[in-house]
Amino acid sequence: MHLIVNFPPGGTTDILARLIGPKLTETFKQTVVIDNRAGASGMIGANAVARASNDGYTFGFIISTNAISPALFADVPFDPVRDFAPISLLISVPNVISVHPSVPATTLAELVALAKAQPGKLSFGTSGAGTSVHLTGELFKSLAKVDITHVPYKGGGPALSDLIAGQIPMGVQNVATVVQYVRSGRVRALGISSLERSPALPDVPTIASAGFPGFEAKEWYGLVAPAGTPTPIVARLNREIVRIMHLPDINARMIDQGSEIVADSPEHFGAFIKSELAKWTKIVKETGMRLE
Repeated sequence: MHLIVNFPPGGTTDILARLIGPKLTETFKQTVVIDNRAGASGMIGANAVARASNDGYTFGFIISTNAISPALFADVPFDPVRDFAPISLLISVPNVISVHPSVPATTLAELVALAKAQPGKLSFGTSGAGTSVHLTGELFKSLAKVDITHVPYKGGGPALSDLIAGQIPMGVQNVATVVQYVRSGRVRALGISSLERSPALPDVPTIASAGFPGFEAKEWYGLVAPAGTPTPIVARLNREIVRIMHLPDINARMIDQGSEIVADSPEHFGAFIKSELAKWTKIVKETGMRLE
């Protein structure tokens, strides 16, 4: 069995895959191979799932980014609704605006002041163009009226590595990716994109409370099979994955990293994908954003 991951090692998608994969190997008595297919803001991996055989031996991730891409990019090689058989939405997780400790800003207000004093000098790294974290950064820039350059990477892991090393001064990552480095002091978190503070980072204020009322943006992660995968196979995968996500060790780790476990039905996940596609299409049209 092949579990296709559409981002490189180190990010939340890969972490989830390496938690779920061994458990599925135990259940199905055959090896689940983790297959990282990174690039093009997650589209390469998602397209690999869409074009795979629908015999139940290949499945993979789609995430919030994959519901944003059709609205942002002129040439998306798959349809998030037509080309997949939803299995389960796994988790949702808020994003964090953070900086390297060398940056002289300890609050979002200080970061805004710094950016206004140095227009175009600051940059923020993300897991790729058109991702949820990218749009979180762009929304912050727009509301704060600051000029900060976006630096897209092939995944959250590489972006975070450069932030920790001081190669970039600022980053936008989801909580699960960055939490341990915030706790250790290697990264300074300034604001979180949920409407309430995260139990994983209780000392980090919400962006909404820091002068940007109503600011909310979350990433989500789910599993799909190629369209046409037999319903009984999808149902079996769903049962096992929901069971795995609620195992005490998995549950505790996800909550500790600031993730909300969803683990729902294929039908609910399918409806959710449609609603996310409609939501982001509307937002992109209203903002006029477009990527090549």
